[in-house]
Amino acid sequence: MGSARVLQLLKRYESRNVTFIEEDGSWPIVWRQARGCHVRDEEGRRYLDLTAAFGVAAAGHANPAVVKAGQRQMGRLLHAMGDVHPHALKAGLARELSRLTFERWGVGEGRTLFCSSGFEAIEAALKTALLATGRPGILSFQGAYHGLGYGALNATHRPHFRSPFRRQLRSFARFLPYPVAGDPRGLETLQTSLERAAARSPVGAVLVEPVQARGGIRVPPAGFLQIVRDWCHRHGALLVTDEIYTGFGRTGAWFASEHEKVAPDLICLGKALAGGFPISACVGESRVMKAAWPRSSGEALHTSTFLGHPVGCAMALAQIGEIRRLGLVDRSRDLGEKLLGWLRALGPSTGRLALEARGAGLMAGIELRTRRGKPATAASLRAVKQMLCRGYILLPEGEASNVIGFTPPLTVGDRALRNSVTALGESLL
Repeated sequence: MGSARVLQLLKRYESRNVTFIEEDGSWPIVWRQARGCHVRDEEGRRYLDLTAAFGVAAAGHANPAVVKAGQRQMGRLLHAMGDVHPHALKAGLARELSRLTFERWGVGEGRTLFCSSGFEAIEAALKTALLATGRPGILSFQGAYHGLGYGALNATHRPHFRSPFRRQLRSFARFLPYPVAGDPRGLETLQTSLERAAARSPVGAVLVEPVQARGGIRVPPAGFLQIVRDWCHRHGALLVTDEIYTGFGRTGAWFASEHEKVAPDLICLGKALAGGFPISACVGESRVMKAAWPRSSGEALHTSTFLGHPVGCAMALAQIGEIRRLGLVDRSRDLGEKLLGWLRALGPSTGRLALEARGAGLMAGIELRTRRGKPATAASLRAVKQMLCRGYILLPEGEASNVIGFTPPLTVGDRALRNSVTALGESLL
């Protein structure tokens, strides 16, 4: 089936407001196959994926070990009974996530609530915070993206997502300024905002992305997480890190909070966790989880049909093993430094555009503004489309879509990545 036919069917049978389709056929491409760092469309054209499909393919698309683990598990046990009759891999993955997080950080053990998508992990964390502290209020940040389920949507800042549903939202979140590196008053403003929030009403949790991805690859200054961590300690609130995008080596550490050596109370994981299977997790420090959740009486308070799915658990264990075996955390750190250097080498300006490159590990972006300082949205979207025509898959980030993001598979080659930056520079001329 060709791309034109696929898009025709989607136009007719998929709900509106899901897949954006340009009338001239320039967007999107229809994926047929993905291997390693490359994608082929229905016509057989080959593309370098610089998005890792929303950061999922950290160990490469269709990593052989991950695929094999999934296939083997499908042949053995395709589905189990989540919170009733468990399977061994759910226990094994819960053990591994404890080891990878709280045990490795030296702050105890972790306990996991398994989910299917990122926003569900966020909502599990919000429930945990309420049960552990008795306080419904949370603090989130301007520019935050925590998913679009109704619980998570309360903590997602962008009006585009929230406004149509505002009348049904509980609105239990307040939004603080998110400091960015280079702003000399950012941390001072943050501290003031936190103290004002404490004076207004009790807060049960602070929910934060250590680096904002969908918000425009916004990297905070050093000390940001420590300030939030200290505030949470003083006010009896839980620190919840949303590492759904930044986790599993994306920023050059297993988890982005490790750059500041800050351990959260709860960490939300997803995307790269299984390399392509929809599974996510909220992992909490054992004492917090015990305080929040009572012993099971036979009817779980938070569960789902596909909780701790056996195929997802098998693939997640294999994915974590591949990230270790291939040394992808260190590779992300080292190659990310090169990527940032190449992006900065494009210059502070080109033509009528002002450019600013920023990032952490292999989560990087280049912001485009006009000479007057306004978001250069049209130029950003034009460059992304031109790059697609040249065989590179990129996405715009930020509320104004004026940041071109780079989140490639952590297995991407140096030369391929450098060539992509060169091509982007040509597209921006």
